[in-house]
Amino acid sequence: MRLALFQPAIPQNVGACIRLGACFGVGLHVIEPTGFRLDDRAMKRAALDYGPLGHMTRHSDWDAFQRDRGAGRLVLFTTKGATPLNDFVFQPDDVLLFGSEPSGAPDFAHAASDARVVIPIAAEARSLNLAVSAGIGLFEALRQTR
Repeated sequence: MRLALFQPAIPQNVGACIRLGACFGVGLHVIEPTGFRLDDRAMKRAALDYGPLGHMTRHSDWDAFQRDRGAGRLVLFTTKGATPLNDFVFQPDDVLLFGSEPSGAPDFAHAASDARVVIPIAAEARSLNLAVSAGIGLFEALRQTR
């Protein structure tokens, strides 16, 4: 099981995902470019001392990520998802992909995904925070597969 962030724009979200990966023992892939420098002080503050445990892999772009991510289905979390989270069946080697905060995942990421999942929220709500979504999705995936 791995987390992947497509061109994240907010350093605190990446920091929180570093901690998330470290606490649950999963790798984190960051697909660049990001909206900040990865050594940004705010990201370090959000990650606290979990950074060395997070097993973060940086990819220069989408093609590098696709080439190097390894085996497993690519499961895109999106507000345009086809399968509600509570109906989706995860596999242990899935890569959980989350789009950029301001714009989500581009069409080519949707097309490359093996599955698209939506976290059900109230109809009047727009979306959840990236790190919150990653935590919800990862916990459910691990609950099912462990």
